[in-house]
Amino acid sequence: MTFLRHLEAAQPFFDGADYVDLKAVEANVSLREFLAGFLSYYPSWIKALYAIRAVFVRLLGMKQEGFPRGWNLRPEQVRFETGKRCTIFIVEAAKEGEYWMGSASDSHLAAYLVIAAEPLASGGTRFHVGTTVKYRNWAGPVYFFFVRPFHHIVVLAMMHAGARYRSVTVDHATIAAEKV
Repeated sequence: MTFLRHLEAAQPFFDGADYVDLKAVEANVSLREFLAGFLSYYPSWIKALYAIRAVFVRLLGMKQEGFPRGWNLRPEQVRFETGKRCTIFIVEAAKEGEYWMGSASDSHLAAYLVIAAEPLASGGTRFHVGTTVKYRNWAGPVYFFFVRPFHHIVVLAMMHAGARYRSVTVDHATIAAEKV
């Protein structure tokens, strides 16, 4: 799990972090395909968690500005330009085929997502997924204490969705994309 710790571009996201979570999964997809599946994963149980979150954040004196909508990204729609929005994240840094880093901020904390592709000798890829959190005020650690157990479940499910992403091709031309 040290792969991300040695990725120079990721160091600003680890420096001063109050929480760090590192996970990895192997797959036979490209970084763009992995990201399309990962970022598009939004089943009904995650929508239910957002509904519960809305009540909880009000108890902490914060607001939830609506609910994130589901995205059905194709690999070519994943943004790699710094400063551009890609689903709920702002792209902080990205290098085609190597890594993608995004941020999502609120009044109580800032969360960073770091995803890097490590090519394997077998021809597959190990995708390293790091999440870091930096608290902004007293509500940050309180909020994250209750969110943390669900965070692990959600990130693992998103990683598996990314690993299962498949593009459907006919005669060497992509005609549709689907998640299997």
